[in-house]
Amino acid sequence: MITFFDPGQMTARLDLEVPVTVADGQGGGLVSWQVAASLWARIEPLSFVVEEPGASAERGTISHRIWLRYRSDVAAGQRLRKGERVFVVRLVRDPDETQRYLVCQCEEDAR
Repeated sequence: MITFFDPGQMTARLDLEVPVTVADGQGGGLVSWQVAASLWARIEPLSFVVEEPGASAERGTISHRIWLRYRSDVAAGQRLRKGERVFVVRLVRDPDETQRYLVCQCEEDAR
């Protein structure tokens, strides 16, 4: 079954970031993030989970569904960034297996 999706709904400009480990000189490494691509996407908020109930300011995690044009280099563990907002990619799937679009299940920290 082919998924119908209007690409005109991709109105958010995001940067795809990949983790890069740099040696710290003590046998370990520090993770930094490098922009691999800039792309258009559709962001759909799904849910909000409060992590610290009763605190004066709510803190939690917002889950999102983010639609992208198909790319073979998007994987779980990467990030999508829109300005100061960071979406951690948890799951990537091709919704109708036609290599037209990707749907990324992402989480964003809310502060």
